[in-house]
Amino acid sequence: MKINILKCHGSGNDFILIDEYHKILFSEEQRKTLSNQLCDRNGILGADGILFFQNSDKADGTMRMFNPDGSEAEMCGNGLRCVGRFACESLDKHSVSIETLKGVSQVEKDQNIHPDVATYKAELSTISLNTDCINQILPALSPVFKFTEVHMPNPHIVAIVDNISDTELDTIGAKANQLPELFPNGTNINFCQILDDGAIFVRTYERGVGLTNSCGSGMSASTLVYCLLKHSPFGNTIDVYNRGGLVRCQATNEDGYSVYLSGNATFMFKSSISLSEDITHYFGEIFVDELQNYGKLLEMSKMSKPL
Repeated sequence: MKINILKCHGSGNDFILIDEYHKILFSEEQRKTLSNQLCDRNGILGADGILFFQNSDKADGTMRMFNPDGSEAEMCGNGLRCVGRFACESLDKHSVSIETLKGVSQVEKDQNIHPDVATYKAELSTISLNTDCINQILPALSPVFKFTEVHMPNPHIVAIVDNISDTELDTIGAKANQLPELFPNGTNINFCQILDDGAIFVRTYERGVGLTNSCGSGMSASTLVYCLLKHSPFGNTIDVYNRGGLVRCQATNEDGYSVYLSGNATFMFKSSISLSEDITHYFGEIFVDELQNYGKLLEMSKMSKPL
């Protein structure tokens, strides 16, 4: 079987997008196997996950996101922007509703975050807090860092830190996902460094992935915690820097918590793969202009907030 794929990324968080809108192509077991094979960085493609775009009875479309280990994520903010752009362009709409495992999110075309960088804004609104874990030390993870647990709806813990250490984050991330008594479904771990008023830097250990360039739901969770702990008022737009560039987030607390996540949805290339005993990859169109324009945003973000 030969299928078309689109490689895309949000803030350097890269995905393989497969269109199943008109026809379901894979069984659940095949999705897990595909995720293992296609996301492998030592394989023919490599990615942080696979996005399956499907039809929906309650929205304009459905996003299902599978991690490299074959697990399915409840939410993926960077992936949601990419699927939102794909849906808007496929359905000829400015705004679409996208069903995820835990609810429906609105995604719309937004003002470009940088010249000629396609930008989409996603609403994350199925959010809940663990009120027993707000700015608390979790001795099983660290005697130093204070964590806040928030579900976006995928599980996250956030620590405001003075400096970000990849080694510490990687160690704590691996440890947290081996403690089912604390996190029955595992969790994503975020270190959030305050740069100045209205600007933070976020680094995330993603459940099922490890350290990534960025995590959309992690940046959203960090923005919410940044406001919850009174470092900035709710409703302000926050510049969120990451290893993959820059997004803008706005957390609100009216009728529950919501976060609006605005950032790039960059198409990298189209190609096809042939699935048989061995997977063969056939290169197609490369979106050179999109890659170059995003590269300029990345350079700008590094010069603005060198880290």
